[in-house]
Amino acid sequence: MPLSPLDIHNKEFTRGFRGYAEDEVNEFLDQIIKDYEILIREKKELENKVKTMTEQMSHYNTLEETLQKSIVVAQEAAEEVRRNSQQEAKLIIKEAEKNADRIVNEALSKARKIAIEIDALKKQSKVFRNRFKMLVEAQLDLLNTDDWEHLLEYEIGLTEIQNHARQEDDDLEITTEG
Repeated sequence: MPLSPLDIHNKEFTRGFRGYAEDEVNEFLDQIIKDYEILIREKKELENKVKTMTEQMSHYNTLEETLQKSIVVAQEAAEEVRRNSQQEAKLIIKEAEKNADRIVNEALSKARKIAIEIDALKKQSKVFRNRFKMLVEAQLDLLNTDDWEHLLEYEIGLTEIQNHARQEDDDLEITTEG
């Protein structure tokens, strides 16, 4: 156990035959006591400072650990957000590509149907044109025949038509009687 200022003050030395001068020894011991008390006081102050600083350091270390953990958590959260947003972006792109493919395929399908319809209409118009041409040509042929000229040469009077009609009626009656 270390000496205290009181231990130094109460220390009694045995007296010898030619010992030291007692006043000088007491004076020196008093000086040692004062210096020792100062050192002890300074030591306690330094211990208190060390204790306070240790507590502050512990607090700052805890704070640092908390901040580091928070930074790690924030980094992990940011990484998770980044990963999720990348996955979501990929899904959006994939969905957009599917929609684009679907739209393009539908457009191609409609274009094919329209092209087929156009071809069918072209064929129908060719058939119609040919039939109409044949009809017009047949009518022209009819108009160009000599029968029209022959019909214009007939001149039958009203009495001849009536006689002819009576003759047919008479023939009809004979046929039904017989």
